[in-house]
Amino acid sequence: MLKIRDAAMSDLDRIMEIYRYAQDYMIRSGNPGQWGHFYPDRDLIRSDIESGACRLVCDQDGIHGVFAVFEGDEPTYQYIENGQWLNQAPYITMHRMAGDGKVHGLFRCALDHCKSIAANIRVDTHEKNITMQKLIEKNGFIKCGTIYVRDGSPRLAYHWTAVLQKE
Repeated sequence: MLKIRDAAMSDLDRIMEIYRYAQDYMIRSGNPGQWGHFYPDRDLIRSDIESGACRLVCDQDGIHGVFAVFEGDEPTYQYIENGQWLNQAPYITMHRMAGDGKVHGLFRCALDHCKSIAANIRVDTHEKNITMQKLIEKNGFIKCGTIYVRDGSPRLAYHWTAVLQKE
């Protein structure tokens, strides 16, 4: 059974192994530009751990996935092109989702965790990251437009809100 826990500094090497696997997967899948072999770097992940943003998806065999959760306004989400967010209510942002390729259901587990702490979740991904787009859309997110990350490159922006769910 998959569970979420906060990352510790002692997990850093395993986290970087998972990101390397995800980088290789994206490159093989026709998306070499989103992360390449340079993003996220060790210093960024160390910062995520220190700030309490880094979460791990684990089972009895160990760590299989990693993602970051941030509360509050995401600066790159202030401007959205060709659309709009579903609402302006407080939200959390999921970033840097990656798995080791050994276990299915990582995104769903991460999303369930996020739903347990927020009624609004935003996420973005590269237009060539077809795998992530399918996971995001399959799990009830609505495509809202295009945002631009810090380096100026575009990302598809998605929003999930509990208000639209019929649970």
